[in-house]
Amino acid sequence: MTPHTHPVDHELIQAAAQVARTRCRGDNHTVAAAARARDGRIVTAVNAYHFTGGPCAEMVLIGTAAAQGAYELDEIVAVGDRERGVIPPCGRCRQVLLDYFPGLKVIVGTGDRVRTVLITDLLPESYVWADHQLDTEKPDPHSAG
Repeated sequence: MTPHTHPVDHELIQAAAQVARTRCRGDNHTVAAAARARDGRIVTAVNAYHFTGGPCAEMVLIGTAAAQGAYELDEIVAVGDRERGVIPPCGRCRQVLLDYFPGLKVIVGTGDRVRTVLITDLLPESYVWADHQLDTEKPDPHSAG
């Protein structure tokens, strides 16, 4: 199945690229992310690499957006430092982005093949965490009451 594409938010790519050019320094910060909040503002962040593991730019962006009161994100993109261009989210980020923002649009691709797809297109037949949580409102069929 071919994913349905949406218009590309070039302003978002430019915002992430600007952060990558000006804020990504050394091996600890190599990727920048930008997201458009539901209210239209753009939130940016960089990754925090460490040999023990560290959050990707998309994960840092979720916290940064929340700290700024932006709890609903509509679109996101990650861009590599040293003019590497758009970078698709890793598997972990795809899962977290899906769970936090199931309607999120993600900019992926390179060069003239940059496109915007839904996060669900990046994780077909995915596990959705919220769908598998116990619902405390359901009666227990094994109870005596």
